[in-house]
Amino acid sequence: MPRAEPQGTAPPDGAPQVLALNPGSTSTKLGLFAGERALFTESVAHADEALAVYRGRAILEQQALRASAVRQALAERGVAATALAAVVGRGGLLRPLASGTYRVDETMLADLRAARRGEHASNLGAFLAAQLAEPAGCPAFIVDPVSVDELEPVARVSGLAGIERESLSHALNTKAVAKRYAREQRRRYDELRLVVAHLGSGISVSAHRDGRMVDVNNSREEGPFSTERSGSVPLLQLVRRVLDAGGSFAEAERLVFREGGLYSYLGTRELREVLARVEAGDEPAWLVLQAMLYQVRKEVGAMAAVLAGRVDAVLLTGGMAHAGAVAAPLAEALAWIAPVHVYPGEDELQALAEGALRVLRGEEAAREYG
Repeated sequence: MPRAEPQGTAPPDGAPQVLALNPGSTSTKLGLFAGERALFTESVAHADEALAVYRGRAILEQQALRASAVRQALAERGVAATALAAVVGRGGLLRPLASGTYRVDETMLADLRAARRGEHASNLGAFLAAQLAEPAGCPAFIVDPVSVDELEPVARVSGLAGIERESLSHALNTKAVAKRYAREQRRRYDELRLVVAHLGSGISVSAHRDGRMVDVNNSREEGPFSTERSGSVPLLQLVRRVLDAGGSFAEAERLVFREGGLYSYLGTRELREVLARVEAGDEPAWLVLQAMLYQVRKEVGAMAAVLAGRVDAVLLTGGMAHAGAVAAPLAEALAWIAPVHVYPGEDELQALAEGALRVLRGEEAAREYG
């Protein structure tokens, strides 16, 4: 994320300062907010050689590296840690949770250390928030982690006893965009029926009703393929391929989570490169791109069926929604369901800050994880 232009050198009188942190695989994004207004946002890239030290080790071992980088970025801006009213981090692969803002506590940190639901850079968010909140004596929060689970009971049944569908999705951005649309329409989120498609390195398509995300594909292993994830693939063929390669769970996870999607067909995870190849007349690239959009359309249609065809709007968001060659054909193809609105990017730092602010202002109570 490029560094944003500061919107002022000092916060408005009385506006609480909130530091938002979003750790990614190779960078840590941070933003300082005075109320809803961003004073600055920045993406601190971590050098390949620095990250190479941690290859094959638990993601949480990067905590000191990440925290030091954030402190340096704040110091360069002249921001005193003691001035913060709250620090909020992106939530990680926790147990299933209701949507909301959660206070970081020892039970949460213990679950993240155990990493029972997997290793992911977002697992660092709560640790960084707690560490950077300590000097200010302020609360540390997470907001709408990827494990937000509001599935209806019928949506959990997988088709094979002993295996249940899980809700792991881009809940932070999905919920923020749904609420943003509601504000724009001067309606309440809980009275709208929405389908939201987050189009990023993973793709989450969700159905929203009565203020809840009642169904969503688990973007780690279901739904449309993306730049690097396979999405839903023919199951027996996948099992056979994994067994032929040695039969390890790690091999299956690598195939479906890191080496699937556009990467498996075209050797690149960069959508811009794929679009350039399509523009140059590369027919295989064109076919794979069209297949990805085709699968997104199918998933949006499925979620519209979950809502019995009564849909107020379809919302397209995520990094890939910046590309006209992605958003425009999807909007055209889905307009028969409901009006389509495009919210490019993720804006997760803003969503994190807003979640913390709702608690600081008493608009909602902080949820207790433990």
